[in-house]
Formats: sequence, C-alpha cells, structure tokens
Amino acid sequence: MTNLKPGPCDEAAIRSVRAAAECSSREKFWVLVVTVLASSIAYIDESVVNIALPAIETDLRAPVAVIQWLVNAYTVCFAALLLIGGTAGDRFGRRRVFVLGMGVFAASSLWCGLAPSIGQLIAARAVQGFGSALLVPCALALIGASFGENERGKAIGTWAACSAIAAAVGPVLGGLIVDHTTWRWIFLINPFLAVPTIFIAVRHVSESRDPKAPATLDWPGAILAFAGLGSAIFGLIAAPSYGWEDARVAGPLVFGVLILAAFAWQEARSRSPMMPLDLFKSLGFSGINLLTLLLYAALAGAFLFLPFDLIQVHGYSAALAGTAFLPFTVIMGALSRWSGGLLDRFGARLPLIAGPAIAALGFGLLALPAADASYWIAFFVPIVALGFGMAVTVAPLTTFVINVVPEARIGIASGVNNAAAALANVLAVAVLGAVALGAFDRGLDRRLAGARISPQVREVVESARSKFVVEVRSDLASETERAAAKAVIKDSLAGSIRLVMSLAAGLALAGSASAALLIRSPGVASGSSKPPFRL
Repeated sequence: MTNLKPGPCDEAAIRSVRAAAECSSREKFWVLVVTVLASSIAYIDESVVNIALPAIETDLRAPVAVIQWLVNAYTVCFAALLLIGGTAGDRFGRRRVFVLGMGVFAASSLWCGLAPSIGQLIAARAVQGFGSALLVPCALALIGASFGENERGKAIGTWAACSAIAAAVGPVLGGLIVDHTTWRWIFLINPFLAVPTIFIAVRHVSESRDPKAPATLDWPGAILAFAGLGSAIFGLIAAPSYGWEDARVAGPLVFGVLILAAFAWQEARSRSPMMPLDLFKSLGFSGINLLTLLLYAALAGAFLFLPFDLIQVHGYSAALAGTAFLPFTVIMGALSRWSGGLLDRFGARLPLIAGPAIAALGFGLLALPAADASYWIAFFVPIVALGFGMAVTVAPLTTFVINVVPEARIGIASGVNNAAAALANVLAVAVLGAVALGAFDRGLDRRLAGARISPQVREVVESARSKFVVEVRSDLASETERAAAKAVIKDSLAGSIRLVMSLAAGLALAGSASAALLIRSPGVASGSSKPPFRL
C-alpha cells in the first residue's frame, strides 16, 4: 500500500481482534509517530508549567493560592473527563476524537500564551485538560486497534519510551524558555507541534470505532462523573490547607461521594453507560486498575517530596536536584520497549507482580536515614531501583489494559485506566501532603520539648510550621543558634519525608499483591490470539 488514506483497512475486519495485524506496517509506523507526538506534546506541556510558575506569578501579580489552580484546573478536568474521551472515541471514531482533542489542546494552548489575566489563563488550562482527556485515551486505543495482540507490547513499549524521554526533556526545555524568552512561549510552541500531528493522523491513520456503540453518549453519566470527581478532588486538594474538618473540605468531599454514588446508580440503569460496570466483573480489569491507583499514588507522593529532601535537607541546588532524577528517566526510556516484549513472551502476571515489588524496594531505600550518605548510596541506588521497577511495569500494564477487554471496548478501558492514574496523583498530593505536614509539625513539637534552646531559636522553629522550607533569620545572635534552629527543622523535615517514602513503599507492595491476587491469567503470550479474559 503506497498511498495510505483514511480507512484503508476493511471495516468489517476492524471488528475482530485480528484486524489490527492486517493493517500495513507503514500505517503502524504512522500510528506510532502520531501517538508519540501527541503524548510528547501533552507530557512536555504538563512538566514545563511547574518550571514557569514563579515567572507567571510575578508577571500576572497573582497570589500563590491562585497560581496553584494553574495546575489543579488542568488535573481536575483531565481526571474527570477521561472516561468521556474514551467513550466518545468508541462511539464517533478514535481517530476523529483524537484529532478533535489535539485541536482543542492546540487552541487552548494559544489562549494560554495570549491570556491577559490569571483568570483567563486558568480557564484556558481547564480547556487544555479537556483536550488531553480526549486525545490520551484515544492515542492508546489507536495503537490497540492497529497492532495485533502479539505486537502491542513492543509498540506500547516504544510509545512509553518516547513519552519518558519527553518527560525528561520538559523541565530542561521549560527552564531554557523561561530564562531566555518569556513563559508564554511554553504554551505558544504547542500549536506548531500539533498541526503536523493532526495532518499525519488525518492522512495516514485509519479510523476505528465500536460498531455496536450506542447512537448517543451517556450525558447524564458524564455530568455526574464530572461533578462528583471535580467536587471530591477539590476537597482533597484543599485538605492540606484547611484541614479535614473544615467545611470547605468536608462539604465538597461528602457532596462528591454522593454524586459518585448517583453516577454508579445511573451507570447501572443506563442503556448506554459511558462506563459499563460489567467491565469490572473481570478480575483482571479490576486488578489492573487497582494496581494503577496504588502504584501511581506511591510514585506521585515520592516524587513530590523527594526534591524537598534533596534541596532542603541535603542542601542540593535546584539544578542538581533535577539532575538526580535522570537515572529514573534514562532507565524508563531505555528499557520500556524491552519490558513491552516481556508481556509478549511471558504474559502479564509476572512483570506486574515483580515490577511494583522492585519499585517498593526503591521507595524503602529512600525511607532509610541518610544524613551523611553520599548521593550514590542515598539516592542513586534507590532511584535506579525505582526506574527499573517502573520500566518492568508500565508497558505490560498498559498493554494488559487493552488486551483484557474486547476490542470494541478498548477506548473506554483506556479511559478508565488513565483516570485511575490521574486520580492517584491527586490523592497522593492531597493525602500524603497532609500526612507529611502533620508529621513535620509533630516532629518539631518533639524536638522543641526536649531541647534546651533560646527563645529566639524557638521562635524561628515555630515559624517553620507547615512550610517545608528551612529558613533561619540572619538576626539570630550567634552561629550556634542558627545551627541549632536548622538542625531541628531539618531533622523534622527528614523524618516526615521518610514517613512518606515508607507509605509509598507500602502502596507499591499493595499494588504487587493486587496483581498476584487478581491477575490470575498469565496474559497474552507469543502466538496467542485470544485476550486473557472475556466479559
């Protein structure tokens, strides 16, 4: 096939699992190109925004609490609307919804770059989250529809490796843009990358959809899912600032739980649910999403607090702290394609048990006291273990999500799994953040109670509560007093971070256990033509 156009594969063949293998190798190449481009744009944008936050805060004269919503608006919309994206892809066509999502993302990026006020910038970021919720599940669904089951592991491994490289490039690129131009270019560059992505998708990628999809989307379910998840996530994000008993936290949480219960009731009675509850009758599907929730919550929590450990406790510069994460990224990028082949050769169960267990070892090593240890012992070895554990896990996990459901439900299955990962990030930031701050304050109390220190030192230590930043006033009387204050704050901070790493290790081990208990099939081995579970 020398001149590919939309829909070169026979429509009837697409309905079967074997149809993916019948598409030409050239089209498979273009599917990988377009999905890698789309994922890279999304990952780079997400990572560079954090680098640009100080510059945005200064330029738009916005308070820190408002600036935080530049991240939260994107995350809430992305997490709440992923299911809509997967369902829409199954119904209207995965390529069509993918292109729509890419277009929305590009247009909202342009809006972000030109936004005259912080309010418009936050609104544009929310629309960006909606665009990502359309394109991310459809990107994986396009891979699932274009590659046969015996090829999906390596294809997704390639996609994961390129995505890991994009995640590594993001902070460096963002820093260069902010330092040498303006923060607005971190958004304005996206349309230049989105246009060729859309062109390739329209020109070289076949359409695929669920031929049995209902004629209409489940709009009541979509509204309830958005309202329930949005409200619950709002409460979780606000918890570290206001406390769990505050009405601004308890109210949204209770409301969110009630709305999500109504969502489950709606899905159970709907003739065309956006999230068919019978998907969870498969132990494999339930287990893989539980594993995703636990493992990604552990990773998000650890990576949120590890920079504090490096910079505040061990005195690393910001540049060195960023470099400390490179072993993780390099290992993920180098081994993702190899790990995709593990599923094709041995099935999913073994890597999905071993990978999280290896990651748990890395989290556990980070929880060990390491005040005087070198980087190579205290951080390099644990981060290498984390990278290896995640590399073993990610490609088999993503491939198993696609293989565990009938082909017609690939889009919605991908949406559910991505929603679990996004929800894990929000839960980790909110819950583990509250735990860490509580442990930090209790650590200060213990050390102040047994220490013989001056009133000036006590005042400085008290001012450090709930800040996670080691700041010591220069007007203290002596170097001894400054050293005493720093020691109390650093010891308390180090103890709270070790607690977070211990909890992350426990979450990762729980994920490994969930895979052992719920993923009973060996998965798809080489030469297999059937999914491991049938619904």
